Amino acid sequence: MAHHASTDEEARFHALIERTDGPAVIAYWSEGEVSSEYDEGTREYGWHAHARGQFYCVESGLVHVRTARGSWLLPPHRAGWMPPGIEHTVSLSGRMSGWGAFVRPSDCSVLPSEPCVIGVTELMRALVRRASAWTWEAELDPSQERLTTVLLEEIARAQREPLHLPMPVDRRALRIAFALLERPEDNRGLDEWAAWAGLSSRSLSRLFRSETALSFAQWRQLARLSRGLERLADGEPVSAVADALGYASVSAFVAMFRRSFGRPPAKYFAAQAAV
Repeated sequence: MAHHASTDEEARFHALIERTDGPAVIAYWSEGEVSSEYDEGTREYGWHAHARGQFYCVESGLVHVRTARGSWLLPPHRAGWMPPGIEHTVSLSGRMSGWGAFVRPSDCSVLPSEPCVIGVTELMRALVRRASAWTWEAELDPSQERLTTVLLEEIARAQREPLHLPMPVDRRALRIAFALLERPEDNRGLDEWAAWAGLSSRSLSRLFRSETALSFAQWRQLARLSRGLERLADGEPVSAVADALGYASVSAFVAMFRRSFGRPPAKYFAAQAAV
């Protein structure tokens, strides 16, 4: 996630987080007081990697992180984890505010070895806020070191969230996957998509199962859910989102959303805002 500050401070921060020595954790906190260029729309950050592991949480807006093997959707009040050295792209939607920490590589062995989405605890939030007060300190005192240790333990113990959209590797299946992400409202069935990509229906079904661990239908539903969360986080009405995603009715979209998250969109986002 981008760290918004003055140009000079931002450059210093980016230099700091690429150092593998120094404090175990370098934390940041953004209240969303950003210039108008960051207020709306979607910003894309191309392929890059960090020397440190990155733990990041958005309070408002939406982060979509992609790696060579899949994409991870990050709605408000969920945290993402990106291990050090993994190439990824980032898409930011809506007005962004959030917080997070960059973790020294030598301290990442106890943390997940793959990118993932995890739940946030109040303790995590409080620890990052405290740690952001000493971002620029070259060395930490014993009290700060102890709090850092607790934060790393909280991240390690956090619950994984099912918002990972795995991407197929086969170039024909991948072409279909990208087409479905670009046009989620396209309701063509498995047979038609297979013919479009020059595959048999059986081959396409097998590829999605073996390379994403999901059936074609399950993958498409998860992709639509990802796009739906992005649009809802940007403030679009549920009716417009349902239509844009190709659902026959608002109730069909709400039913799918409720099956995935245990509550309809309005209650889901109200609950997230109350965290």
